[in-house]
Amino acid sequence: MQEMSLSDLEFSHFRKFIHGVAGISLSPAKKALVVGRLVKRVKYYGLSSFGEYYRLLSKQPDERQVAVDLLTTNETHFFREPRHFELLWERLLPGHPEGERFKVWSAACSSGEEVYTIAMVLAEVLGDSAWEILGSDISTRMLERAESGLYGMERAQELPETYLKRYCLKGIGSKTGSFVISPDLQARVRFAQINLTEQLPFTERFDAIFLRNVMIYFQPETKREVLDRLLDRLRPGGWLFVGHSESITGLVKGLESISPSVYIKP
Repeated sequence: MQEMSLSDLEFSHFRKFIHGVAGISLSPAKKALVVGRLVKRVKYYGLSSFGEYYRLLSKQPDERQVAVDLLTTNETHFFREPRHFELLWERLLPGHPEGERFKVWSAACSSGEEVYTIAMVLAEVLGDSAWEILGSDISTRMLERAESGLYGMERAQELPETYLKRYCLKGIGSKTGSFVISPDLQARVRFAQINLTEQLPFTERFDAIFLRNVMIYFQPETKREVLDRLLDRLRPGGWLFVGHSESITGLVKGLESISPSVYIKP
């Protein structure tokens, strides 16, 4: 069978589609990625071209979400960029007023590893006191994985042995070869589908917001809009964490740098 190709025009359509929906800018180098991610859907519908699939997206909202899920990058793991969690433990949490609820938002949580890493740190430092975490993502497929709290045992290598024993359960039966986050920890977490390029569906404020490794896919104007939106949900004195490979220099004013990729809102 001849391999299906993606024309430059078709690629431009999908670039405009994902930018319009999620604010993500696909570089010309991502053409092969689009082919790899979408070709199974084209074949699933028995279509003869990517152009036909693009036209189908305008008629089927559910398939639009499938395409968004496939075209968004979802690389993550437990304790990714560990210095952030050290700062959370050593500097932010000790200064939090005793008795006040501590709230964290993981704004691009993917399959949930970041959320549960934060939860383990909060459980270690704050114990049974009042704290909660919101995890959000644009991908419903990733959110389903995050809500399950179920991960392959190869991911266990990313966790300290004490955390694995304290906060995870070994899978049995059909879940053999995997582990699941403990129900007590999952009870402190909630997940929601949120598009960061649109108006936020809540007004609550957070003590810390993790916005890591997602802005690299946005153009400067989209970055400014997303940051303004999120910083409005960060309480005064709250911390913003971005990815180590990202920079917000010149995008927002008034933030104080605590450490590379970590900022405080005055």
